Amino acid sequence: MTLPTDLSTRLQTAIGLAKEVQQHPEAHQAFQEVVGDLKTESPVAAELLEQLWREYIGTQRSSLFWEQLSEVEKNLSDRLSESHIQLKQNYLRLMQEQ
Repeated sequence: MTLPTDLSTRLQTAIGLAKEVQQHPEAHQAFQEVVGDLKTESPVAAELLEQLWREYIGTQRSSLFWEQLSEVEKNLSDRLSESHIQLKQNYLRLMQEQ
């Protein structure tokens, strides 16, 4: 079974919106419209598509979480490196003064 072009285009729009977590409510609304139309043609396909959508949204949120966590780790690592360099410079100055 193939989706009519209109449903396919609207699904692509919903997926595009879902790439940004801030736009998930709009993406969900767009997706619900697609599923509503699909349910009349094939309830089983609509149910499967809903399951895939939930998984997709979950992976998008998970991906964002790990990106943010990675950024936090990078910032902490950068600050730790700066602190280490500063301590090393202070130690060298102390050794020169003695």
